[in-house]
Amino acid sequence: MAYEGYLKDFLELSDITVGDTVKVTKPEIEHEGMLLEKPDYSNENTIIIKLSSGYNIGIDVKDAKIEKIKDGSKPKIELDPVDKQISKDKDNLSILSTGGTVASVIDYKTGAVHPAFTADDLLRATPELVDYANINAKAIFNILSENMNPQYWKKTAKAVYDEINNGADGVIIAHGTDTMHYTASALSFMIDTPVPIVLTGAQRSSDRPSSDAFTNLMGSVVAAKSDIAEVTICMHSSEDDPSCDLHRGTRARKMHTSRRDTFTSINMDPLAKIENDTVNLYDNEISYTKRGSVELSLNNEISEKVALIKMYPGIDPEIIDIYTDKGYEGIVIEGTGLGHCSDEVIDKIARATSENIAVIMTSQCIFGRTNMNVYSSGRRLLNCNVIPVSDMLPETAYTKLVWAAGQTDNVEEIRNIMQTNLKGEMDTTLSQNYFIKN
Repeated sequence: MAYEGYLKDFLELSDITVGDTVKVTKPEIEHEGMLLEKPDYSNENTIIIKLSSGYNIGIDVKDAKIEKIKDGSKPKIELDPVDKQISKDKDNLSILSTGGTVASVIDYKTGAVHPAFTADDLLRATPELVDYANINAKAIFNILSENMNPQYWKKTAKAVYDEINNGADGVIIAHGTDTMHYTASALSFMIDTPVPIVLTGAQRSSDRPSSDAFTNLMGSVVAAKSDIAEVTICMHSSEDDPSCDLHRGTRARKMHTSRRDTFTSINMDPLAKIENDTVNLYDNEISYTKRGSVELSLNNEISEKVALIKMYPGIDPEIIDIYTDKGYEGIVIEGTGLGHCSDEVIDKIARATSENIAVIMTSQCIFGRTNMNVYSSGRRLLNCNVIPVSDMLPETAYTKLVWAAGQTDNVEEIRNIMQTNLKGEMDTTLSQNYFIKN
């Protein structure tokens, strides 16, 4: 972005523009380099320069002297068109971006970055793609994943539906990892798909040597050509590079802030491991939706008046009243243990359910399932018409309730939807085999 505020005025008055070589002098510090544009999240007092070593640094210029050493021009990248090598013998895959790029084109000499998300960008950065499929790529919007919301899920579902309806043999969605599992779960309920829909991203940006972007993208392409016609997440299976795991969209969770193998399937194995351009099922007996076995359909009606509340010692029970008074249609409770909350909270939940608000009970334990018949507090919650959902993840229960409340305002119908296994999101015959403890 361009510099703003007093820095912009100062630079303009000093006849300094992006691309010029400048010297920045502070007490005991002096740097010289090319002035670059800076990201909008950086400090307003900061300038970014590229040193002769090739490294970019940010400098707080408060109390600094800035001199222009020589004129320059704003860095830009001139990119030639790419031969996409369209072939009737290849699958047609669509790659949709919800924010940022799968692979930015970076000129390390100038520091310029080409941020547009097109098929040309992908093929320049990942030319191997042309050997796998005909690639159609586009950005449907450009947001950070923490800014994802149900309306964006709705728009994403429609964009995916349109791509499949227009002949895509598989769809890949480039997505930030922080909320990827929410989007994957939401899309699972919104779309019945005859082809694979694969979400992928990167824990480390594509300009870093340790980036996982290439492996994840190529694994997703292989998955999008496979027979597994579900909404899935494809990410590293280990900290090393050789393979990716393919997780069911309703069963995956981000479990580490920075590891490349951050995603884990909860209460089940991953569907498959992708290695050496092959898709190998973890369990040959596993049930999954096969390519072409269902008709394409879109049902992305939702309710945004749904909340997800985590129980903790000392929680103010009036938080339930806030959502009740605001006319919310559903609340997912992330209860303790088998699905519990304090007596004071139960009283507030009783009021919510009496006013036709669907209240869903999950467990914050992640592994295992709710069982509200064991302790008295659980039985009290059942008597308040709370709806337990077995081993469904809280995040999945939230996205499913957002969708279910968009289908009907009848609480009993919502109960039936929430307690029916629609997209592999729950299992009432849970095995203990999937618990991870290191």
